[in-house]
Amino acid sequence: MAYELLIKGGTLIDPAQKIHANKDVAFANGVVVDVGDDLPKTEAREVLDASGCVVTPGMIDLHVHVFYGVSHYGIEPDPTCIAKGATTVVDAGSAGADTFPGFRKYVIDVSDTRILAQLNISSQGMLTAEIGEFEIPEYANVSKACQMIEQHRDVILGVKVRLTKNSIVSERSGMTPLHRAREAADAAGLPIMVHPQDAWCGSIDDILAIMGERDIVTHCFHAMPCGILDDQGRVRKSVREAMERGVIFDVGHGAGSFSWEVVERAMAQGVQPQTISSDLHVYNLNGPVYDLATVVTKFLHLGMSLDDAIAKVTAVPAETILMSDKIGTLSLGAWGDAVIFELRKGDFQLVDSHGEIRMGNQKLSPVTVIKGGRVYRQNLGGLGN
Repeated sequence: MAYELLIKGGTLIDPAQKIHANKDVAFANGVVVDVGDDLPKTEAREVLDASGCVVTPGMIDLHVHVFYGVSHYGIEPDPTCIAKGATTVVDAGSAGADTFPGFRKYVIDVSDTRILAQLNISSQGMLTAEIGEFEIPEYANVSKACQMIEQHRDVILGVKVRLTKNSIVSERSGMTPLHRAREAADAAGLPIMVHPQDAWCGSIDDILAIMGERDIVTHCFHAMPCGILDDQGRVRKSVREAMERGVIFDVGHGAGSFSWEVVERAMAQGVQPQTISSDLHVYNLNGPVYDLATVVTKFLHLGMSLDDAIAKVTAVPAETILMSDKIGTLSLGAWGDAVIFELRKGDFQLVDSHGEIRMGNQKLSPVTVIKGGRVYRQNLGGLGN
């Protein structure tokens, strides 16, 4: 048979190929081998009927925390990521140079979810809620970070730094971790990802000043000090300038970093996130985040088109991490990751990180997930060997 798996009858939305049409998608040997009209069932070992559903590339979540059992934020990746349609995720700094080898061996290498990582410039990473990763300035260790990146370049995409004062960064450390993250990333030829809220500077201007193309500002719609809006609720000039030079503004919803008021004001001024991510972790898994599809649903409520929203969890993040030929698309030869969604109609409560509720009338719900050309069956042991 020509196909190991065939998805028939669905509406394919693949922004990377500018496709929004009824198309069948076929897989063999772990990759996409055919996309077309009415592909023959007789050529397929397994057929999935996607009639009335939307078919997309596997979603990419640029911000999760899946160092389960070690980081206090960590959740198990497979039941929370791939099972919910995020076939590729990027752990945003749960591990640093001292803890990354364990993260790789016991989580990354044994999960069905494809896990990449931002290495925390703090050598200890995000271990405990009681002591911030920059309580001691020496934790921001450039040499250790660079050595670990060289050993794991196949999965480490960049350097992460969190800047919330008091709870993460001590007064002694100040803004030093930001500059050391920049130093390590530049030495390795990689971008940085910055968690900027309530930092030591008076605004985000100083942070953005050292950021350039492919660097990522996550939590871009938080309502804490050091945000993208000024005191009059206007998008800062520094934010627009950063976007123009290629800085990526990422959602990173999280437990405290997504405000309806901030995102509504920003979008009313023409500023949208380039990428939609969840910041999924133990403190928001049961609300208000739940999963990446729920975050996408919130942007549908905000008026974003389905095609644009899907692009921000497929084509755009794939391009951001320089993997657009492999993931984020169902083009011929791409890795065979796909999701079959139902776009359900009804009344749905959509809650931000501050308990504010908006009522949506549609919800994007994953019903079947495919990775590497095989159906992910959570209750039957995942993808197997």
